[in-house]
Amino acid sequence: MKTRQINRVCEFRLKLTEYGSYFVKRALKLEAALKAKPKVLQLEMIGADDIPADMALLIRSILLNRASQTELVTNARSSLRDSAVLLWLLGDRRIIREDARVFFKRNPIADEDPVEVYAGLGDAAPKYKDSYSSIDPEDADYARVLEHINEFLPVTEFAGRVISVSVLREFGLLGDQRVDTALAAAFSKGRTASVST
Repeated sequence: MKTRQINRVCEFRLKLTEYGSYFVKRALKLEAALKAKPKVLQLEMIGADDIPADMALLIRSILLNRASQTELVTNARSSLRDSAVLLWLLGDRRIIREDARVFFKRNPIADEDPVEVYAGLGDAAPKYKDSYSSIDPEDADYARVLEHINEFLPVTEFAGRVISVSVLREFGLLGDQRVDTALAAAFSKGRTASVST
């Protein structure tokens, strides 16, 4: 009996909007779409707004836990900023509009002493006004996003600057099959390790 192989491509649109509840719903739908183990998941990113850092970290965790045979293609139809950059970088293959740009802000807690911040010992006036923390949780999440972006681009050099498509090509993030294959292999190993633990 012959087995017919079905090439499944799942297109998934992610609008970059300012409404956080939108991302919660889309994250749940993304998780459901990945349960079907499509051969290709094409994540289309469009819009001028950013993704809240916590939501980007959630979507990242969902994407990293996809089946190893699912190829992730990230397609930026708009310029990207802040946390949206991280999601685009996660693609096994990345596509971006030729005249689009990439931008991410500097680390908001870089000037803080991490030991003092997390121990609550900082002398500076607290940025986040609650009785348990001297740091804004959103800033801490964004700092984590920048750590992940740093795996692809040097954050200290590029934070606060507009990055063109030509620079992304120079870093091998576009159109370099050798780099794409190496990154895909590295992330598939990371996914396997995180699933097995």
